[in-house]
Amino acid sequence: MSAIRVLIVEDDPIIAEDIKDMLSSIDYHVVGIAYDKDEALSHISENKPDLVLLDINLEGNYEGFDIANYINKNRKVPFLYLTSYSGKEILDKAKQTLPMGYVVKPFNERELFSSIEIALHNFSKFILPLELNRDVINNVIVNPLTEKEFDILKGLYDGKTNQQLADEQFVSINTVKTHIKNIYEKLDTHTRSETMSLLNQLLH
Repeated sequence: MSAIRVLIVEDDPIIAEDIKDMLSSIDYHVVGIAYDKDEALSHISENKPDLVLLDINLEGNYEGFDIANYINKNRKVPFLYLTSYSGKEILDKAKQTLPMGYVVKPFNERELFSSIEIALHNFSKFILPLELNRDVINNVIVNPLTEKEFDILKGLYDGKTNQQLADEQFVSINTVKTHIKNIYEKLDTHTRSETMSLLNQLLH
C-alpha cells in the first residue's frame, strides 16, 4: 500500500465517517478508526500509520494527550489534533505534546487537507532532519536505487501524496506506485513511516 496511511481517533462515529470520506476522496488510505484510547494504541502498534488524526476529548476524558505521549515515546509519526477545544488551557497542554497541527472543529475538507500537508512536510523537516544522498543510501543497501526511485523517495520524505508525485514527475499514478513498490522491496519496508524510520537509522 503506497498511499499515505492515516489512523482516525475520534469517539463520534458520524464525525469519524465524515473524516474517512474526506480522506478517501483524495490520496489517503484510512487504516482504521479508533473510538477510544485502547483501540487507538492497538491500531498504532499493529497498523503502523504514517499519520494520526487525534481527537483530544475521548469519552469525556482528555485521552488524546495520553495517546500523543505514547506516540512520542514509541512511534515517530506525525499527529494532528482535531478538537472542538480552542481555550488557552487546552492549547497549552496540547503544545507540550508537540503535535504537527491543531484543527478546530467544525472544519472543511480544504482545511483538513492543507493541515495534513503542512504537518507531513514539517515532520520531515523538523523531526527527521536528514540530508538524503543517493550514494550514501546505495552504499548500505543490497539493490541500489535508480535515479527515478531516489526522486520518488525524496517526495515520500517530503510527505507528498502519490498524485503530487505523479504531477511533479510527469508520470501516471500507477508508475509512481510501481516505483514506491520497488523502493519498499529494496529497503525491505512496507509503509512510508517504516521507510522514513529506516532512513533515519541508516543516515544518522
